[in-house]
Amino acid sequence: MLDNDYNKKLIDIPRVLIAGDRSSSGKTTISTGLMSVLHHQGLRVQPFKVGLDYIDPSYHTEATGRPSRNLDGYLMDRDSVLEVFNHGINYNGGADIAIIEGVRGLYEGLEALSDTGSTAQIAKMLDCPVILVINARSITRSTAALVMGYCSFDPEVNITGVILNNIGGARHAQKALDAIKAYTDIPVIGEILRDDSMKISMRHLGLIPAMEGRRMQADFDQRITVIKNIIKTSVDIDSLIEISNKAPPLEIKDPQIFVPAIERGAPVIGIAMDEAFNFYYRDNLDLLEIAGAKLVYFSPVNDTHPPAMDGMYIGGGYPELFSQELSDNEGMRKDIKELSLAGLPIYAECGGLMYLTNELITGEMSSSSYRSADIPPGEYSMVGALPGRTLMGQTRIVSYSKGGFIENTPIGQDGDTFIGHEFHHSEIIDLPDNSRFGIKLARGNGIKDGYDGLMSGNTIGVYSHMHAASYKEFAVRFVDACNK
Repeated sequence: MLDNDYNKKLIDIPRVLIAGDRSSSGKTTISTGLMSVLHHQGLRVQPFKVGLDYIDPSYHTEATGRPSRNLDGYLMDRDSVLEVFNHGINYNGGADIAIIEGVRGLYEGLEALSDTGSTAQIAKMLDCPVILVINARSITRSTAALVMGYCSFDPEVNITGVILNNIGGARHAQKALDAIKAYTDIPVIGEILRDDSMKISMRHLGLIPAMEGRRMQADFDQRITVIKNIIKTSVDIDSLIEISNKAPPLEIKDPQIFVPAIERGAPVIGIAMDEAFNFYYRDNLDLLEIAGAKLVYFSPVNDTHPPAMDGMYIGGGYPELFSQELSDNEGMRKDIKELSLAGLPIYAECGGLMYLTNELITGEMSSSSYRSADIPPGEYSMVGALPGRTLMGQTRIVSYSKGGFIENTPIGQDGDTFIGHEFHHSEIIDLPDNSRFGIKLARGNGIKDGYDGLMSGNTIGVYSHMHAASYKEFAVRFVDACNK
């Protein structure tokens, strides 16, 4: 029954969620391949990613031509998840089908005794059929036990199909199929043979971003095409579509996030976007435009100078892998520092924060790191708009963050609160004692002693990545600062 304070609206779109039985089950490659197949069949495919990852969505976007969106049940309540979902499927003429890629194992989340932050939570919020990807390497009859266990663990999660990955051959496949058919009523809609062609290169934060992969790998497009063709011949696409069509309509409230703002001018905000900096939530960029901003894109790696702008947003990424190029681009570094000294509002997240410090120090990754990239040791001059130096590779932080602004900044005012997340292998060292911070964290590490938001004038750099669906003031605050 709907409340009386909003009009009844329905989301009615075919949809399916691709979940893994564990991390590294192959769900990203399989999800991307499925999206590519459906896209090449002529469907407008809207991709989504459960959780706050930036890299998997870059492949979704490559495969579909539509920007992938993030859904997170810790940062967002159900109404916000539905609104982000609705915004995505109606973007740029609308979509025909939604494909949602899960995160980690189906039931992994923030806590051991709740589904908060999990793929299962999003599946229930969106009343979405689930296809379970099972890493079947070296198991046959046990696949049936996995299917039975995952189905019975939470009956509210609607598991409607299985894809078996890493199959060794026809005999292996038949044993697993026989077991699942004998012990469960869940159909197997795909059997994918073990094949190195299905692998996408890894990096210490996960996959290599699609933008960088296109530059660094000569056969990038060919690899994506191979993945698409393997999925096309290994998965029953008609059954997938049939399952997606069974997703029921969803009731949605009036929008609270994607709401046109009052007239507040039209500042130009420069967005750093290249191989080094490409970690952005598309919803954040959309909301800046909804708040009145005009976005222009530039490359700290490849452009000589930044364009004319009223504010600057430097997102996360892998500046440590392009440290030489960033350091050599002296004109860009000097211009950004001068703009900072002149009072231009500049907001930098994680990799952007690293770039704005005085120096970036690279070297061996510590033993606690994983999926390490080959980063040669060196010390590289950066922008110097913020104090301190960045040391790469001696720490690994993965955490949700929660905090509040303790003074007025370009992206938040004293008293504003947010929920975000941190994921980095760097730390800021050699900070002077009088360093200024705009954020105090109640959860997370931040930059120093639980403080985040290192500031100098109107420049602020943070380790906390913020999603505007959970920190709704972000776009309006930043656009207002740029208007001033």
